[in-house]
Amino acid sequence: MAQRAPFRGPWRCGFPPRPAQWETAICPSAAPARRNTESRAALGDERVPAGIDPTKAHPSRRYNYWLGGKDNFAVDRESAEVVASAFPTVRLAAVENRAFLKRVVTYLAGEAGIHQFFDIGTGLPSAGNVHEIAQSIEPTSRIVYVDNDPVVLVHARALLNSAPTGRTAYIEADLRDPEAILASPALAGTLDMTRPMALMLVATMHFVTDDHDPYGIVSRLLSVLPSGSHLVMTHATGDYLTAEEYAENEAANERSGVPFRLRSRDEFARFFDGLELLPPGVGSVVEWRSDVPPADRPRIEDVSMLCAVARVP
Repeated sequence: MAQRAPFRGPWRCGFPPRPAQWETAICPSAAPARRNTESRAALGDERVPAGIDPTKAHPSRRYNYWLGGKDNFAVDRESAEVVASAFPTVRLAAVENRAFLKRVVTYLAGEAGIHQFFDIGTGLPSAGNVHEIAQSIEPTSRIVYVDNDPVVLVHARALLNSAPTGRTAYIEADLRDPEAILASPALAGTLDMTRPMALMLVATMHFVTDDHDPYGIVSRLLSVLPSGSHLVMTHATGDYLTAEEYAENEAANERSGVPFRLRSRDEFARFFDGLELLPPGVGSVVEWRSDVPPADRPRIEDVSMLCAVARVP
């Protein structure tokens, strides 16, 4: 097989005991079904928590694998390697996306004065979770995490380890069902829905294909946000791919078993219709408010991840 040129394609994609008062922060409809995480099923040489389908890859666990984490299973690693075979710098893209997350939360919690965060597509806990960054700047910050991976629920205690003066909650729900997310008691029970917040959709919307109405989903989520709130998004793009590379990307995603939709700059910008884009507008996660000298940054085309931050008027 011929050697490919350097990647020119995409990509966030022991925990302490949980105090009793945190129990209500987890979506009540989801928690009981997986309360017994000690029951396990074997998968080869792995032990898989009960309630988890070990035959289906999940985006959050693939992302965890690309970041060097261990909370993933054979099916996730196999899927991740299928993608990496077509896009060799996928791990770099995951790292750069994570670095953007840290910078944008630091900006919002500090300079922008946003102290509430609605983070959908949370992924598995790792160093520098949203609540850790935000509460290091403003200890009273409140965060609601949302994900549909049962493994994230297993580790939710780490996401609920809030500063005493702040608060965190976790909702197990699917981004493609915004009504279920918005109806969760944990949302209004944690965030003050009359005060500005940041809606975080970091490396999530490229997993929502066109048949699930991605623009309608974002519009519905934005509809409950008060003026002064912010929308933060990152999204994989195919703008730097040749036609041949794009076809390879599509084939790899099909084989990986995880639905995926690259979107162009114009398609990505459409998510921000009616909002006030903050400088520098739509750009690369590599560049957004980066303090790394341009000469030392990764090539934009090797990351191929768009980002933008906008204010709700």
